[in-house]
Amino acid sequence: MRKRDSREEPGERTGLVTDGIPAWLHGVVERKPADPTGVNPVLNRTTAQRLVSAALRPRLASVLVLFGGAAESDPDAPGGLPSDADVLLTQRAATLRQHRGQVAFPGGGVEPGDDGPIGTALREAREETGLDPVGVEPIAVLPKIFVPPSRFDVTPVVAYWRTPGEVGVVSETEAARVVRVPIADLIDPANRFVVRHPMGYMGPAFAVDGMLVWGFTAGVLAGLLAVSGWEREWDHHDVRDLQASLAAVGMTL
Repeated sequence: MRKRDSREEPGERTGLVTDGIPAWLHGVVERKPADPTGVNPVLNRTTAQRLVSAALRPRLASVLVLFGGAAESDPDAPGGLPSDADVLLTQRAATLRQHRGQVAFPGGGVEPGDDGPIGTALREAREETGLDPVGVEPIAVLPKIFVPPSRFDVTPVVAYWRTPGEVGVVSETEAARVVRVPIADLIDPANRFVVRHPMGYMGPAFAVDGMLVWGFTAGVLAGLLAVSGWEREWDHHDVRDLQASLAAVGMTL
């Protein structure tokens, strides 16, 4: 049995694994997500920056940032990243009212009975992808990030998939795809650029596996990659139109 942290704030980090974390994941556990390029506004949407009124009080949510891969580091790779390392992503159904068609981490709103952010993230991942939580080790809880369109205050929960199992689309009304995206594809400079929204938003993006990852999900991934030790230098001056980038992979706003 791996040791779990019992010294965290109540309801925030209950259930974190602190022992036996693979060395290649130490960077994303020990360091806060960062934005050394200055093109990741998602990380600035913390509690201190958002405007909250009684009428616009944010709803609480949690997402699971689930990394899989060999426990042993690759001594020849930057940060020890094993060749089979990946992260679990979903593509939301095109029929959803909010964020339709977007690529996301498994997750959703807090429900009564959830055991803190970790409990919410694991429950939502199970409901969306069929994930068996038994093989999942939560290793870090990141600061909340405010998502203006949905008014969710989202807590990303980083976890290691020590015992991977089968995952897939559970409900086609919720998700169109469930994908384990190789980290090697995410850090490939050819797959990274910045997108510009028609309303003025600019942020990091990834073109992987026939999908465009942008917005909140890309912001969290970019922030973690920046402190992971795995990242390769990429052209953050390459700014592309969001609508055109989505159209290139058969997606729309």
